[in-house]
Amino acid sequence: MSNSNGPTVTIYADGGCRGNPGPGGWGVLLQAGDHEKELWGGEDATTNNRMELTAAIRALEALRRPATVDLHTDSQYLQKGISLWIKQWRRNGWRTANREPVKNADLWQRLDELAARHEIRWHWVRGHSGNPGNERADRLANRGLDELLRDRHRAPAGPRPAQQ
Repeated sequence: MSNSNGPTVTIYADGGCRGNPGPGGWGVLLQAGDHEKELWGGEDATTNNRMELTAAIRALEALRRPATVDLHTDSQYLQKGISLWIKQWRRNGWRTANREPVKNADLWQRLDELAARHEIRWHWVRGHSGNPGNERADRLANRGLDELLRDRHRAPAGPRPAQQ
């Protein structure tokens, strides 16, 4: 899709887990002109790859209209998957070249749907190498995970009362 009239948005997306699988977090930094927006969240039982994909999905879901996007990720799985592998997966009915189901197909399909709305340049950046946008996205992913773990410890033990 060509969106030369839409805004240009720079996105840094990151995700990770403590244990893989385990509890995970994702974080996103969106920048457009002088405006910035931060997003983050977490999931109880997930993988690093699912959190990386979720970060990119949440970033694109936050865009209200078609845009030209520079999306930066430190995940080669995400960058190569969306740039190289996804066309073949789609042609193969979401199966790999070995006819195995694509892992995380639900997230890849959602990302594919969202990406079609925008003109996206996918950039891989080395993680933990001092890139300011990537470092912020990493901190946001950790914030999402920390909040998840903190909220889990606050939850009352035992059965919850029925809602009326």
